[in-house]
Amino acid sequence: MHVSLLESDGGVYGVGMPLIAYFNRKITDSSAFTKAVKVTVNGKSAGGAWYFENTGRDGQALEAHYRPRTYWPAHASIKVDFPVKGLSAGPGLIYDDSLTLAVSTGAANVSSVDCSAEKMTVVSDGRTVRTLPTSCGKATTPTYTGTKVLMQKGENDPKTGKMRPDGEVRMTSNTPGNRYDEIVPWSVRVTNSGEYVHAASWNTGNIGSRSTSNGCTNLNVADAKWFYGFSAVGDVVTYAHTGGKPMPSWDGYGDWNLDWNTWVRGGAVHARSK
Repeated sequence: MHVSLLESDGGVYGVGMPLIAYFNRKITDSSAFTKAVKVTVNGKSAGGAWYFENTGRDGQALEAHYRPRTYWPAHASIKVDFPVKGLSAGPGLIYDDSLTLAVSTGAANVSSVDCSAEKMTVVSDGRTVRTLPTSCGKATTPTYTGTKVLMQKGENDPKTGKMRPDGEVRMTSNTPGNRYDEIVPWSVRVTNSGEYVHAASWNTGNIGSRSTSNGCTNLNVADAKWFYGFSAVGDVVTYAHTGGKPMPSWDGYGDWNLDWNTWVRGGAVHARSK
């Protein structure tokens, strides 16, 4: 069986970014993998743990996320050694490759959205940079509460294979009474299920005063453009007073919504006791 990685050498990510490994078959024993793989931050052990979960990635059967107990340090060097080739992944399963990874973190961009106050406070390396008015999800489509990690900025146009201009994303809904098909600029994804921080020129009358969106975080166009340029994949945004349910850990990079004791138990795959 084969292991591949989401991140690439030389990548720079926000301090909330999990390391993500993909497996083309479902492993049944994580013992050899978790024992062999070493993760260091600035040359010292990261002290984190792997959590295994189902995946929606094409061609893969399982994925594992690695995170420390708290966010990664800012402006840090992260190195990972995966010397797993030939090791067991459970009865009848052997890893066919070994890998290494070297990435780094940028600034500690850890922002917060208070949906009752309708504002986003953008913090970088402990300093408040800006406060932006918002409009969160309305009562029938509330925004998830909890800790979210920026997953993607903009998207590729399937017709050209190139990034759409101006951070555009096509957003659609077939829900009766709430159908739409729009190209929305300056969009940053924060959940797999479709929550974004994005520009909402049609909603300027409500931004800063009330929650009326379909679950996304609506910003004024100039603010959304600024946030899009400021942000990096892996940055953290926390949400409070949304009126919605907690973000599921599997809906994107929701890893920080699991407490540490749950995380270290390993999720869908456990190490077999010896």
